[in-house]
Amino acid sequence: MKRLSGWDAVLLYSETPTVHMHTLKLAVIDLSELKGRPFGIDDFRKVIHSRLYKLEPFCYQLIDIPFKFHHPMWQENCEVDLEYHVRPYRVDSPGGRRELDEAVGRIASTPLDRSRPLWEMYFIEGLANGRIAVLGKIHHALADGVASANLLARGMDLQQAPQTDRDSYACEPPPTKGELLRTAFADHMRQIGRLPGVMAYTAKGLRRVRQSSRKLSPELTRPFTPPPSFMNHRVDAQRKFATTTLALADVKETAKHLNVTINDMVLAISAGALRQLSLKYDGKADHPLLASVPVSFDFSEDRISGNRFSGVMMVVPIELEDPLERVQAVHDAAVNAKETHQLMGPELVSRWSAYLPPRPAERLFHWLADKDGQNKVLNIPISNVPGPRQPGRVGGALVTEIYSVGPLTTGSGLNITVWSYVDQLNVSVLSDGATLQDPHELTDAMVDAFVEIRRAAGLSEKLTVIESAMAP
Repeated sequence: MKRLSGWDAVLLYSETPTVHMHTLKLAVIDLSELKGRPFGIDDFRKVIHSRLYKLEPFCYQLIDIPFKFHHPMWQENCEVDLEYHVRPYRVDSPGGRRELDEAVGRIASTPLDRSRPLWEMYFIEGLANGRIAVLGKIHHALADGVASANLLARGMDLQQAPQTDRDSYACEPPPTKGELLRTAFADHMRQIGRLPGVMAYTAKGLRRVRQSSRKLSPELTRPFTPPPSFMNHRVDAQRKFATTTLALADVKETAKHLNVTINDMVLAISAGALRQLSLKYDGKADHPLLASVPVSFDFSEDRISGNRFSGVMMVVPIELEDPLERVQAVHDAAVNAKETHQLMGPELVSRWSAYLPPRPAERLFHWLADKDGQNKVLNIPISNVPGPRQPGRVGGALVTEIYSVGPLTTGSGLNITVWSYVDQLNVSVLSDGATLQDPHELTDAMVDAFVEIRRAAGLSEKLTVIESAMAP
């Protein structure tokens, strides 16, 4: 048994009937190298079963504490029914990108069952070119972006050395009510003992901010009120999904030419696309948006569960018409936001979240979801996660593409997540049913925004073609 951290628990408490807190990981797999050897859902279940011993979070069962006396716990090594968790699915003909994206949206529209381990996996057939896809649906309380990437690496044959898979794992009995209460009380005592350290950490951060000689931007030194936007409203339960792919080499070339980071490029491309959609849906784009950008503070390759990140608030300058001005503004905003984040202490929110009482926290998030639909903190979450740099395999078949997207948050009907894989920069967009009629409007706008930046920078507008199993 192990307890959810405060931050893990917050991601659990923030789930409502229309705000589903699962993340999605989509892998497209080429079966051609199997040379006719069949690989169906039963074969895939065997692969997953043989690797459960090293996919430990897939064997975690959520256990609530009686009377909500403390954050829930994970029961480790619980029974896993692969007939339930690994499910067949077939996309509509002709099995291209849009058909797969629509299928992912339908799958994302239902919450995970908390009475079972908090994940599902879909074995998706019917894709063009004889390929298949595997969609992982994992609760955010179980793993953040870095942990999910490490978990994904364990599920694929990424290591050069031979691997020895196992056919079984030991299951443990569930704890008694008395054991849960005793461990909860003991952990509360430990938390009280850690409180002086948390307060000292906070005080040091505040002191560093006061003593900083750098003048930070006004948006980051006073409360920033997100402007009203077409994407901010009461989120419904429907989910729509869209993807597109850019060549990582093109993005690196552009970033190097403009002397910015890849993360700056992701934010600048997002700013250009959101400007285009704001002009269309709001009729204006005269105020910057506010994005929450996850920043990890634990990049350990061995970490495959838990959430070790905090959200950095970043200004997204959609009000700037010139694309190069947007790139520079994003770069400056990122530098300022990261400095503020480091001065305050990257673990500040995570440490204090351990003291958030479960029952009031759940009521707070439900109240926020039902109040008036407006998110009072941010307009949109935007993530950029570095994925595997070498190709992976599942059951001997080559994984050609990987896409990932995080959940929608209360009052925000869009999420942009970028996940790099080998030579690709794969863009995923998640929306609810009301924000966009077609979420590919946003992915198409992101490609347009990237081309616009390259044109303004004097680079070739012809993008490198990345072969995809999912032709548009």
